[in-house]
Amino acid sequence: MTTPIHQVKAEFFKTLGHPARIRILEVLREGERPVSELIPEVGIEASHLSQQLGVMRRANLIQARKVGSNVYYSVGDPKLFDLLEVAKRVIRTSLAGTQELLEQM
Repeated sequence: MTTPIHQVKAEFFKTLGHPARIRILEVLREGERPVSELIPEVGIEASHLSQQLGVMRRANLIQARKVGSNVYYSVGDPKLFDLLEVAKRVIRTSLAGTQELLEQM
């Protein structure tokens, strides 16, 4: 049985629905990074980062490449960055509307 597209989309957005995962994508926007660089930039403990990277890998949002003892992560599809930009614009528009309402009060 085929999964309905709305359910697939919901699962996709659910995967993105964690602040650490969004931050990981923001950091990876600059290019491939080893875990050792992601830890301080994302700002979470190594075990939590590992858990979030695993969720994102299983959803095929990021890719891992091992070189010696280092694991490097990158984004599989750069269109994810376009999606984050659209989300930022939607949020900015929403906040601007809120600001206008506050000014009217």
